[in-house]
Amino acid sequence: MATETSATKRPDGRSAAGHDTSGHGPGTPGAPGPHDEPAPDPVLAAIGAALLQLRRSWAKPDLMKRIRAQTPAGTGGRPLQISNLMVVNAVAALTAEARPDDPPSEITVGAVADRLEIDPSTASRLVGHAIDAGLLSRRPSPVDARRANLGLTDAGRRVKQVGDRFRRAYLDELMAGWTADERAEFARLLTRFTDAAARAPRYSDGIDKIFEEARAD
Repeated sequence: MATETSATKRPDGRSAAGHDTSGHGPGTPGAPGPHDEPAPDPVLAAIGAALLQLRRSWAKPDLMKRIRAQTPAGTGGRPLQISNLMVVNAVAALTAEARPDDPPSEITVGAVADRLEIDPSTASRLVGHAIDAGLLSRRPSPVDARRANLGLTDAGRRVKQVGDRFRRAYLDELMAGWTADERAEFARLLTRFTDAAARAPRYSDGIDKIFEEARAD
């Protein structure tokens, strides 16, 4: 009795005659598509979602509103800006790093630029705004009289104090139900995460690559 010879299959799952023998037709559920991505790690997905939520929450102007309410306005009644607070914090941190027994040091626009990780021209503009707002003083540098040495004014120190107090109170409120050990562990892990991000700041630089790859697909 004659028997029917089965069609020879090719590596792509199709027969020599061109028929799909894989069991997954073009519309078959579960068939891998050309743009399928591996299943995301749920932990990393949760971290990413939390960071985006934090960015949205902290973009609100509550901090500056409270600081403005508790500090005098800048020169000419100009309202304080978040960039003023950034510069004040940078100069305060640079001042705190100087040891009393060290030789005279200087806090320059370049040092502020390095601290904030911005270009010198932007730092010069922001420092100028903070000086105009009465938050910074500018004196000749003890190292090189041709350069300016920056320092906080009384108003600048007041802004720094109010900002720090508000931040501590806000964090204390957020973690009201946390134990001391939980707070300490969170501080340790968050510091470790922040240090890693500072060493590899590729997320913002990768935005263009994301769109390039999406267009290529």
